[in-house]
Amino acid sequence: MTAILLTVLLGPALVGAVLALPVPVPGRDRFAPSLGVGVLGVSAVASYAVVDAGTTVTAPFVAGADLGLAATGPAQVLLPMILVVAMLVMVVATAVAETRQARFVGMMLLFAAAATLTVLASTLPTLLLGWELMGAASYALIGYRHRDPGAVGSGATAFLTTRAADLGLYVAVAAALAGRTDLSLDALTTTSPGWLDVVAAGVLVAALGKAAQLPFSFWLSRAMDGPSPVSALLHSAAMVALGGYLLVRLSPLLAATGWAGPVTAWAGVTTAVALGLVALAQTDLKQLLAASTAAQLGLVVMAAGLGATAAGTAHLVAHAAVKSLLFLAAGAWLHALGSKQLTTLSGAARRWPALGAVTVAALLALGGLPPLSLWATKDAVLAAAHGESLALYLAGLVATVVAVAYATLALVTLLRTPPSDLGQLPVLDDELPGSRVVPRRVPAASTPLAVAAVALGVFVLPEVLQRLPGRVPAEPTTDELVLSAVVVLLAGAASVVWLRRRSSGPGTAPPRGRARALLHGWLHLEQVIHALVVRPTLRGADLAARVDDRVLAALVTGVATGALRLARGTDRGDAQVDQGVRAVAAGARDGGRLVRRPSSTGQLHHYYQQLVVALLVLVVIVSALVLLGR
Repeated sequence: MTAILLTVLLGPALVGAVLALPVPVPGRDRFAPSLGVGVLGVSAVASYAVVDAGTTVTAPFVAGADLGLAATGPAQVLLPMILVVAMLVMVVATAVAETRQARFVGMMLLFAAAATLTVLASTLPTLLLGWELMGAASYALIGYRHRDPGAVGSGATAFLTTRAADLGLYVAVAAALAGRTDLSLDALTTTSPGWLDVVAAGVLVAALGKAAQLPFSFWLSRAMDGPSPVSALLHSAAMVALGGYLLVRLSPLLAATGWAGPVTAWAGVTTAVALGLVALAQTDLKQLLAASTAAQLGLVVMAAGLGATAAGTAHLVAHAAVKSLLFLAAGAWLHALGSKQLTTLSGAARRWPALGAVTVAALLALGGLPPLSLWATKDAVLAAAHGESLALYLAGLVATVVAVAYATLALVTLLRTPPSDLGQLPVLDDELPGSRVVPRRVPAASTPLAVAAVALGVFVLPEVLQRLPGRVPAEPTTDELVLSAVVVLLAGAASVVWLRRRSSGPGTAPPRGRARALLHGWLHLEQVIHALVVRPTLRGADLAARVDDRVLAALVTGVATGALRLARGTDRGDAQVDQGVRAVAAGARDGGRLVRRPSSTGQLHHYYQQLVVALLVLVVIVSALVLLGR
């Protein structure tokens, strides 16, 4: 079973790496789409055997810590979900020339492999590896249109924002080491006091960043500049969803601190309400869906904070089916009409009824209509909130009402009577030339997702919820289910009436007033971050560059110049010394010759004469020394 687990992980990774490499291979773009779908399909089928056996694998990494994989806990549900959703997204991606290329297929496979590694990770080193690969792959995919500066900039914004939050995970690893754990995720609760709080805080910051929770939500808006299949996978089964998954996986760690659980729950429900209102103010379908992703992930985060991990896992699975379908539909209409503005999409569900039918099912689920999937999972989360805090429960109900409103906005727009002539639509082809056609494979691949969006309402049954991995601190009572259903129906009816009264039609009114402009601009979070972080950082970097250029560089240049001059002077002195030495040597050599010449005559009187001279010299020297000694 270990070999199967490694195949599930390494199959998409290796094939993806080969396809993504810029190596010219004849016909590569032709077979890459089928290969990508096939690899993900095989991995998805094999993953069921892996999770059924609860397979685990460990390998030594460093002293006291291993690389570990485990198909246990929430991974038993999320691993097949990731691979199935990735495969269906890939099927739809093959319908468009841009996303049929081998490079795109390779990157998507790498993205899916990174998400798979993250879900299977059972130790912090493995989690870090998957976390980093997932961030890098998302950057490459969001900026896939690399000749578009806007897309590249959006990729950089998403990457840098999540990278900043990811520093929390590194802090958590360091604190876990200091707290004397073996870095396994299950052992983090045994971290020594003090370090335990640091570990929990680091994990919380990193997860909130990936899950696009407040105050990191704005990067999700910029991520919409990537191709639609990227959005479908990023929002549903990878990256954003895995931020919520990490908190669900480490919910016992949050509970162990005593403070992290409530903070997490309130962070989640606050995001659910605020980003739900942001979604309601959007005039672009993908922006609406993006904001709703952050809002729905807020419920998952709240479940993690409450320890309702089974409900959080169920909400992740249901949301993955719903949101991947909706992004695939938005992408198909974007390529058909050349725009994703709500005004342009008016009546799109009727114009393309097959895709419209599955989209309507997903939107009804997104709005929490009973007895569909997100109604059941959302109520499971609210039941846990009711048992913990009435204020938290009421805030969750408000988030539910807002969800009904933004789902109804999209629903009413798509179900309006379409104009007989596409030319009557206010905006066409504002983003790209539309084909006016929706490929058949889009509704075909979306149908299983629609079935899941509807059928996963079975999560409301206690016997089904109890069988999910994780805790169920409280089950929704009949009264709570009835109250929730009534709230949803009343909110839906009120939303329809409100939208019909708007003279300009749903989603057509430009942002007016400060409040709506604030919501339409995603709470201006990006501008705030630019003012508080980016600009001071850039100014600091500019100041450092000036100090480097004008002070340090001048100082280094002066020192170098002085050293060069000193070296030149030393060189000249060395040459003079050399000349002196040569002169002394020459003198000594000449003296030696002079001395040797008379001493080698062989005449006795010459030797006597030399001896006398030497004695006289010696007498003179000794006399001089005696006189000096007095």
